[in-house]
Amino acid sequence: MSGHGYESGRLNLPFVGIATFGKREYVSDWEKISADVAVLGAPFDFGCQFRSGARFGPRSVREASTLFSFGHAGAYDHEDDATYLGEEVRIVDIGDADIIHTKTEESHANIEYGVKKILDAGALPLVIGGDHSVNIPCINAFEEDCAKNGPIHVIQIDAHLDFVDERHGVTAGHGNPMRRAIEKDYVSGMTQLGIRNVSSTAKEGYADARARGSDILSVRQVRKLGTDAVLERIPAGVRYYVTIDIDAFCPSIAPGTGTPSHGGFLYYDVLEILQGLSKRGDVAGIDLVEVAPDYDPSQSTQILAAQVLLNFIGFIFHNKT
Repeated sequence: MSGHGYESGRLNLPFVGIATFGKREYVSDWEKISADVAVLGAPFDFGCQFRSGARFGPRSVREASTLFSFGHAGAYDHEDDATYLGEEVRIVDIGDADIIHTKTEESHANIEYGVKKILDAGALPLVIGGDHSVNIPCINAFEEDCAKNGPIHVIQIDAHLDFVDERHGVTAGHGNPMRRAIEKDYVSGMTQLGIRNVSSTAKEGYADARARGSDILSVRQVRKLGTDAVLERIPAGVRYYVTIDIDAFCPSIAPGTGTPSHGGFLYYDVLEILQGLSKRGDVAGIDLVEVAPDYDPSQSTQILAAQVLLNFIGFIFHNKT
C-alpha cells in the first residue's frame, strides 16, 4: 500500500500528474506490456460522415478518468458490497496508435498492431476511439487470438446499426464496422443494442444482419424486455467483444459526439447489461468510440465514458472465476 494510502506517499489528487487512463502506469515499449488490461488510444476520425472531432476522444477520456483515481486502492460499491479495481488488477496505458492523416489503411494498420501486441501480452485490450471505424482493425487483430482461444460474439451498444457493406467505394468508414466484423469466420454472432430511429443503414442492411445471425434491439425494446431477459438472448459461456458507441446514450447526458440520436440509453440501462455480461461469459476485448469532446463544454460525455469503462473493467475482474 506504500505510496497509495491517504496517510503515506503522495495524495495524488485527480488534477495532479500526467493524465494516463485511470492515472495508471504508462508503458511506451509495446514489447514490455505486463498487465491484466492495456489501454490503447485510437485517435482516428477520418471515417465519420458528419461532425469530426473524435480524434480528441482518447485524450479527453483519459483526462476524465482521473476523476475516479483518488490514489486509494480499489473502489467500494455499497450496493454490491464489493471492492472493485483493487491493486490486484493491473492496468497500464500504452499510449496511442500512430495516425497518418488522410491515410485510413495505414492508420488502421497501426491500431491493429497495437491491439495485437496487447493480445500477445495476454492482456485485455481496451481501445478508446476515435470514430467507430477503429473497430475494424480491432476485430482484425483478433484473428490469431481466436484461432487459439475460440471465436468471439460481438456485443454492440450503439444508436446506429453500422452494417453498411459499401457506399461510393467506402468500406472502412464508421458506418461499416459491424458488416466487416460479421464477415470474419471467428465472429460467431452479434447482439446489437440501442439501435433506433433514422439510421445510416438501409432496410436491406437490417435484413442482411439478421440473416447472418444478428439480434437487433432498440432502446425501447431493451427496456421493455428488462436487463435479465436481454442477457438471456445472448449466448452464455462464450467470449465477448464489446464495442460501445457513446451515441448509444441519450444526448441529454452525452452530447459530445458526432452523430447524436435522441431516445438513447441512460447510465444504468447500459451499466446493468455490462455487469450481467461480466458474469455470463468472458470479455475478450472492449472499445469505446465516438467521444468528440468539443461538442460538450460540460465534459459530461467523457466523464460518462470513463465511468462506464472503469466500472466495466471492475466487473470483469471481480466476476472472473
